[in-house]
Amino acid sequence: MNRAEHVYNGRKIELLVPASNLEVLKVAVMYGADAVYIGGEAFGLRAKAKNFTLNDICEGVKFAHQYQCKVYVTANILAHNYDLEGAGIYFEELKKAVPDALIISDPGMFKIAKKVWPEVDIHISTQANNTNYMTYQFWWEQGARRVVTARELSLEEIRQIREHIDEKMEIETFIHGAMCISYSGRCLLSSFMAGQDANRGACTHPCRWKYAVVEEQRPGEYMPIYENERGTYIFNSKDLCMIEHIPELIKAGIDSFKIEGRMKTALYVATVARTYKMAIEDFLKSEDLYRSNLDFYKSEIRKCTYRQYTTGFFFGKPNENTQIYDTNTYIKEYTYLGIVDGKNSEGLYHIEQRNKFSVGEEIEVMRTNGENLTVTVRKIVDEKGIAMESAPHPKQQLYIDVGMELNDYDILRRKEEDI
Repeated sequence: MNRAEHVYNGRKIELLVPASNLEVLKVAVMYGADAVYIGGEAFGLRAKAKNFTLNDICEGVKFAHQYQCKVYVTANILAHNYDLEGAGIYFEELKKAVPDALIISDPGMFKIAKKVWPEVDIHISTQANNTNYMTYQFWWEQGARRVVTARELSLEEIRQIREHIDEKMEIETFIHGAMCISYSGRCLLSSFMAGQDANRGACTHPCRWKYAVVEEQRPGEYMPIYENERGTYIFNSKDLCMIEHIPELIKAGIDSFKIEGRMKTALYVATVARTYKMAIEDFLKSEDLYRSNLDFYKSEIRKCTYRQYTTGFFFGKPNENTQIYDTNTYIKEYTYLGIVDGKNSEGLYHIEQRNKFSVGEEIEVMRTNGENLTVTVRKIVDEKGIAMESAPHPKQQLYIDVGMELNDYDILRRKEEDI
């Protein structure tokens, strides 16, 4: 499979997609990612994610490279003295996997990586607060190939950065996913309230908690800041979504369009990657084609879990309308059932079940080529060939018949009727 390059005014446009584990990495590659970013077992900012062992990284890089897809490994903690010796050992080990770049925020970690692995490409994480073109110029002079913009930048500021940096330097920007109440992802709430340092990968997400005000002279009397029958969530941001603004992003001079979500499911990753890939490709063919398909992109992007959408800082400072005050839960229109992985001698297709479904149910087959096919489950059998009316047990190995041929990496999902 040859992966087509996407170019605008001489600049390659990259779609950069997260992966929490090896299975999700493979899904990201098959559903349109030009590059995938992952975390190893140390020095990344998603300690609660499953993350990748060194063997997993080696396998993931090998798989991605077969499809001309790149792999970047995060090492973007804000390091303390006791982290530094281990960092050198870690980078030495990573050499064996041959990832395409490291994502780093801390200057000390940057210096160690350059010493241990001089030839590796280094991308400067958004955690480094990259808010101006002088910062970009500084990192370019140190040998960084790419810098990730701070979340707080507008499109106009990004355009200005592009005008003031070396044309070979790359700009990477988050264009979809969860938003933190923090500065460029640097948050103190988790450390302060739970003793877990978000800047070292252990965020407990206190921005999603319910809060109230207590007046000093009335202890125990909790007054909601914004009253609602469900509670109060004063730090709970809507999710970023720029699917309606692909032309503006490309014209601003962004090289890499980054999706947030290194703890997301394969369904989420496939849905977002496939939708943005289609939007980018359509725009590069014709802006009219892109705009004619906007309703389709928006309907597809709503098929993954989300918290309502916002455009973040791209068109100015966010206001009260970018927060969600009444709930901390996701909107979930579709349920993830499994991924097709081969078939048995009887022609039944193998999946590892992720959520309950039953014989006779109507489900949707999501394909890497952009197709969505509605099918009916005709048969379910377990590993021993015993027929089942339903599949209630997560991670159960099943074989199914949906009345049509399926492909490896087809994803099965079910629309939730109560949405």
